[in-house]
Amino acid sequence: MPAISVNNIIKTYDKGNILALDKVSFDVQQGELFGLIGADGAGKTTLFRLLTTLLLPDSGTAQVLGFDTVKDFWAIRKIVGYMPGKFALYQDLSIIENLEFFATVFNTTIAQNYHLIEDIYVQIAPFKDRLAGKLSGGMKQKLALCCALIHEPKVLLLDEPTTGVDPVSRKEFWDMLDRLRARGITIVVSTPYMDEALRCDRIALIQKGRILDIDTVEGILAKYPKRLYAVRSENMFRLLSDLRQYSQTDTCFAFGEYLHLSLKNGEADAPATEAYLQSRQHAQLSFKPVAPTIEDAFIELMQAQ
Repeated sequence: MPAISVNNIIKTYDKGNILALDKVSFDVQQGELFGLIGADGAGKTTLFRLLTTLLLPDSGTAQVLGFDTVKDFWAIRKIVGYMPGKFALYQDLSIIENLEFFATVFNTTIAQNYHLIEDIYVQIAPFKDRLAGKLSGGMKQKLALCCALIHEPKVLLLDEPTTGVDPVSRKEFWDMLDRLRARGITIVVSTPYMDEALRCDRIALIQKGRILDIDTVEGILAKYPKRLYAVRSENMFRLLSDLRQYSQTDTCFAFGEYLHLSLKNGEADAPATEAYLQSRQHAQLSFKPVAPTIEDAFIELMQAQ
C-alpha cells in the first residue's frame, strides 16, 4: 500500500474561476523522500492542504496510509506531521514552550518522543528560552520541524521548508531529512529550488496545477530529447539576441554564466552556428556541448504543454 495516493484531484478557487489543481494523480511509496518541484503558484501548497485535510477537493480522492482525506480526517491528523510554508508557530512563546504545547496537543510529552527530535533539538537547545519570533530563519526551521515530529508521525509533509534560508542551513536541513528517511518516515517536500530535487528519491514536476512528469532525476534527464550547448561571450545580452533571431535556433535561455542552446537539427547545426556567432564578431566566444540539468528538462516539459 502506498503511503500517499492521489487520484484525479481537481481543486478550484474563486467559484471555479481559478484552477489550482488539474486532475493531479501520483503515489508516494512508504519510506520514500518525494519532491514536489515547481515555482510559486504551481499548486504545491494547495496539494499539501488537501493531504493534511485542511481543504476539500472539488473532485477526485486522496488517501494517506489508506485513510481517506475527507472521510478519515481525524485519523490522518494523528499520523501526519505538517510544516507549512510560512512559519506558523507561536511567536510570543519560547522554543521550549512551543514544543511542549504541540506535544500536549497530541497527548504526548517531549521526553516520550525525544529520540525523534534529538539530532535537531540539540542545535537549538542552548536558546530554548528565546521567543520563537526572535529566532533566525534556520532556527525557526529547526523548531518547526521538531514540532512536526514530536507526535511521531508516519508521514511528514514539508511545504517549501528552505525558502529564504541561507545555503548552509538548507544543506543541514536536507541532511536531517536523510536521517529521518533512514528511520522509515515517508517524507513529501515541496521546493522551488531545482538543486534540491537531487536529494529526493523521486520528484514530480508541477506547473499551473498539472503534473508534467514523475520520475527519478536521472529518469527525467534521460528523457531530455535534445543536444544542448553552453554558449557565452563578452557581451551576453547581444549573444542572446543574436541566437534568438538565428534561423536554426530551437531554444535559447540564460543559465548562470552561460546560455543554454538547442538547435533544430542538433549537432548538424553546431558548426554553422558557431561560425555565425564568429561572423557577428563575438569576443571571447565559448561554444561547447553540455549535459542537461533538471531546469532544462522542466523548461522543455513546460514548452511541450
